[in-house]
Amino acid sequence: MNSTARRRSYGVKGAPYAFLLPATVLFALFFALPVGYALWLSFRKVKVSGLGLGSGARTEVWAGLENYTDALSDSELLDGALRVLGYGCVVVPVMLGLALLFALMLDSEKVRLTPFTRLAIFLPYAVPGVVAALLWGFLYLPDVSPFHFVLDRLGLPRPDLLDGGPLYLALSNIAVWGGTGFNMIVIYTSLRAIPAEVYEAARLDGATPLQIALRIKIPMVAPSLVLTFFFSIIATLQVYNEPTTLKPLTNSVSTTWSPLMKVYRDAFGDGDIHGAAAQAVIIACVTLLLSFGFLRAANRRQKQEAAR
Repeated sequence: MNSTARRRSYGVKGAPYAFLLPATVLFALFFALPVGYALWLSFRKVKVSGLGLGSGARTEVWAGLENYTDALSDSELLDGALRVLGYGCVVVPVMLGLALLFALMLDSEKVRLTPFTRLAIFLPYAVPGVVAALLWGFLYLPDVSPFHFVLDRLGLPRPDLLDGGPLYLALSNIAVWGGTGFNMIVIYTSLRAIPAEVYEAARLDGATPLQIALRIKIPMVAPSLVLTFFFSIIATLQVYNEPTTLKPLTNSVSTTWSPLMKVYRDAFGDGDIHGAAAQAVIIACVTLLLSFGFLRAANRRQKQEAAR
């Protein structure tokens, strides 16, 4: 093999690596490097000597697991986790239930204007989360909300959705309004991939549309339901935009309402970047463990059903 053919062979073999190089560099710079830096910060702390004034009075030293033990014993972080758990118990079932219902309705032959309806349901997902939270926040305010104006004209009580228990419903409504469309598209795409012969065989056997939906469509889109549930769990654990945006409108949302809000306050409000890094690592590990456990359970169930 001459030198020209050898260079051409090396160029063909190296082409895949050349195409992967930009993505690898971006992954290293914007994901791996920040994660590694956060881990490094979480094992360190600032030691203050004397009054903490002058050069050398504040030095960074090795802390070991001290930041992690402080984070796990922090009542504010645990309270925020419980609030997010209650928030997720409302958001995930309602959002996925509506997404599945809309997908089944759009997949029906009796539905008209399907492209327009599909776009109308998906459109809220295209609205940025901060903009959506501001929009709904002003709709919740009693003094400027048109809903409160109508209720007042009708002589009906005007509930304050930004105070107390209703706050969970107010925050959940924002998440459901914005996330249902995306999950609906994922499920609807899976429904459209089911062969028409399956439906024809079911109709010949006398199956009703409701039976087709419950016994054929839903079981066959189970992988999509698992995927949307997986994404919804991650989004719920990382809730930040909605409560942070509504915080100036009500006193019911504290700076530690969710775990990520507490991380932000400790890092940039109190200047405890090392403790905040440890909290962020704990949140990431919990998200990873829950996601891995759920996916493993779902895969085990699918294997058991396939073996039957």
